[in-house]
Amino acid sequence: MTELTTTRIDHTAKAFDTDLQEITRKVAEMGGLVERQIADSIQALVHRDVELGERVIALDPTVDSLQREVEEKCILTIARRQPMAVDLRECVGAMRVCNDLERIGDHAKHIGKRVVALDGDLHPQKVIRGVEHMSALVLAQIKQVLDAYASRDLQSALAVWNGDEQVDSMCVSLFRELLTYMMEDPRNITLCMHLMFCAKDIERMGDHATNIAETVYYMVEGRPITDQRPKGDTTSFPAGVLQK
Repeated sequence: MTELTTTRIDHTAKAFDTDLQEITRKVAEMGGLVERQIADSIQALVHRDVELGERVIALDPTVDSLQREVEEKCILTIARRQPMAVDLRECVGAMRVCNDLERIGDHAKHIGKRVVALDGDLHPQKVIRGVEHMSALVLAQIKQVLDAYASRDLQSALAVWNGDEQVDSMCVSLFRELLTYMMEDPRNITLCMHLMFCAKDIERMGDHATNIAETVYYMVEGRPITDQRPKGDTTSFPAGVLQK
């Protein structure tokens, strides 16, 4: 191998490393914004803070923009550097993670919109407590899986993957509780219906956290998880509640 060829290879490797560092930085920035969206959306719901709910909604275009930037950078990096094996999985994984983060941000935005819609309505704290508890669990899972992605920690990612069933079970339990509140007092119906949709948004956030865990597995192992994802009642949990 000539000195000129070696120099070109070193230059390409350094350029690729620089690209990956920028991609990683943007993914981390996007993850931080989404975590803030989730926490703020639940805080707005619990405290009937319409202004905070509107800020959650207003943050969504920034999250969307970051996703586009990561995708464009990854595609350009693949075209220019033509990475293979683990290097290629780094780019593909970043695009997958950003797609899931964007969807999580959308679900947080939906909760923010419901806070605005509920402005002025009575919010009994006992009705909201279950949603708050469920969101705390999902937010912890998202934080854990993003840390696992950043450190390529396979065991931590698998812990999130295996914990998805707990979120589903909690969601079904919460639906039962909300149905009980609606039957006890018709004045709770509007609030509880909104909270049911919020609970579904939170459950879907948990699903996307599980997707990210699967992406971490793919990046580390070079193959998808072949085991069936542990799930509770996932598709139409209102029907699931009524049938039990």
